[in-house]
Amino acid sequence: MKKLSRVSAALLAAVLLAGCGSISSKDGGYYATESTNAAAAYDSAAGAANSSIVPEELPDSTDETAQKIIYNADINMESTDFDAARDTLLAAVDDCGAWMEYSSLSGDAKDHDRYAYYTVRVPVENYRTFLAAVGEAGSVLDLSETAENITSSYIDVQARLSALEAQRDRLNELADQAETTADLLEIESQLSDVQYQLENYTRQLKNMDQQVSYSTVDIRLSEVATLTPTGTTFGERVVDAFADGWRGFVVFLQGFVLAVIYLWPVLLVVGIIVALAVTLTKRRRKNHPKPVKPAAPAKPAEYTPQSTNDEPKPKY
Repeated sequence: MKKLSRVSAALLAAVLLAGCGSISSKDGGYYATESTNAAAAYDSAAGAANSSIVPEELPDSTDETAQKIIYNADINMESTDFDAARDTLLAAVDDCGAWMEYSSLSGDAKDHDRYAYYTVRVPVENYRTFLAAVGEAGSVLDLSETAENITSSYIDVQARLSALEAQRDRLNELADQAETTADLLEIESQLSDVQYQLENYTRQLKNMDQQVSYSTVDIRLSEVATLTPTGTTFGERVVDAFADGWRGFVVFLQGFVLAVIYLWPVLLVVGIIVALAVTLTKRRRKNHPKPVKPAAPAKPAEYTPQSTNDEPKPKY
């Protein structure tokens, strides 16, 4: 009994050691990160990105003392030469050492309405270079960026891992000293739980390292006949509004005509049915005219007594 009590006390001390070694996260957890939004201005001639989020010199992601920041970007762009723009994007992926996480292509080249969606993972040290290369592929309509600081969460996970490793070592020592089967089973149960937590936190740490080392850039490329104007003054915006309205009207008219042509069999059948219904209705009215209602008898004239005021008054 004394030996069992000593083992239980040792196990309790190991659990307390793991609890004391943990550091509370200031941001409330792994996914509760600080986020900042900003729009990057593009020089349409050179295609260079001027981001207010990304610093000129990014810290080394392998430096344990550096801030752990995840950079993400979302780009919406268009081009009149879809094939050339796509080739430029794919070349930028290869040149920057990035890799394609997701790719989707839709539309028809004959109709000039193709769309491409890409999710690219870019090494953080080549993030700015990749954005500049994307700017040269076509006309960038908008660019949004986010910077998520996960430093406190990263430190928290590291501290938990250190505490769990110390607890595991202590439990292994107790397992070597166990003299009864009951003690050994209790220690092995604790070891199994600690090992599960170690694997979970190790997986989280690797995922954070992956996100910090490789930025995520989402790209949407559209094929257009005419590039969207990017006027900034009021007059330019008015002209752009008229141009967009006219283009929208033309697109609507073309769509309406195509819909009519596409549905011509249905419209033909509906027209025949309507014509037959009108013909049958006219024929039925002709063969079965409505009976004429007899005229109502005239009402007798009502007797109206003459007023005595109309009689001539005697003269005196």
